[in-house]
Amino acid sequence: MRIFLTGTTGYLGGSLAVTLLSNGHHVRGLTRSEPAFAALRGLGVDPVLGDLDDQRVLADEARAADAVVNAADSDHAGAVQALLTALDGSGKPLLHTSGSSIVGEASNGEVQDDVYTEADVAPGSAWRPAPEKAARVAIDREVMAAADRGVRSVVLCNTMIYGTGLGLSADSVQIPRLVATARRTGTPRHIGAGANIWSNVHLADACDLYVRALEGAAPGSFYFVENGEATFRDITTSIASALRLPPPRPIGIEDAIAEWGYEPAVYALGSNSRVRGVRSRDDLDWRPRHTSVTDWIARSLT
Repeated sequence: MRIFLTGTTGYLGGSLAVTLLSNGHHVRGLTRSEPAFAALRGLGVDPVLGDLDDQRVLADEARAADAVVNAADSDHAGAVQALLTALDGSGKPLLHTSGSSIVGEASNGEVQDDVYTEADVAPGSAWRPAPEKAARVAIDREVMAAADRGVRSVVLCNTMIYGTGLGLSADSVQIPRLVATARRTGTPRHIGAGANIWSNVHLADACDLYVRALEGAAPGSFYFVENGEATFRDITTSIASALRLPPPRPIGIEDAIAEWGYEPAVYALGSNSRVRGVRSRDDLDWRPRHTSVTDWIARSLT
């Protein structure tokens, strides 16, 4: 299958490129960096110069491809609309990447009990996203609705992904930030009590679900990509043990914003995002193999 992939130089996109290639697909990978051409070719990717604002490039590549995987910016409405318009009536798959921060509840490190399934956040449900996430949810639902336009459109809503990247970028978003602070300061930090919880998934299992969705997901599907959860206190305790550092200490939200930035501190590291991926297992027989983010930290950082 000839696949057009965005986000090819990123953590998830690069890992998807390698996984798709290993499954025998031909990958055309979007990059805005000319220096990345040689590196992508070294992976086996056929690079395409452009970015998410190049609607002609997106449309031409989507029409020429057998399938499209959008693993770049989840919030870029213009890119999604260009891809959907190009695929109208084609019956081709479009896999769009979202993130479970759509159900994130900012809590400054305190636990919250709400846990969501795909049915809980489906169009027509009583759930409403926080104002900061409404635009992303609108994009997700536009992708899902494209099933009525003859596109085999699927949204994969990732939780905290961990594992070493297979492509040009080795690091994910959340845990590497915590590790970098621990190494630099000598003390791991979690926001407030660190009792907040995120669902998570290993990179290899996430990539496996993308492959399964590409091959067999029904039009209009939405999948949470998760296999377990952990508190940030457990995560930072594992970091401390693996790096042989003192136990983690709390950091206030204002200092956390100064350390990591507003969006990472408030939503990526200081919130709760708890989901259960029911439909991926029921629809696609997805059986993740990795179960513990703290075990992975212990193995990978020692």
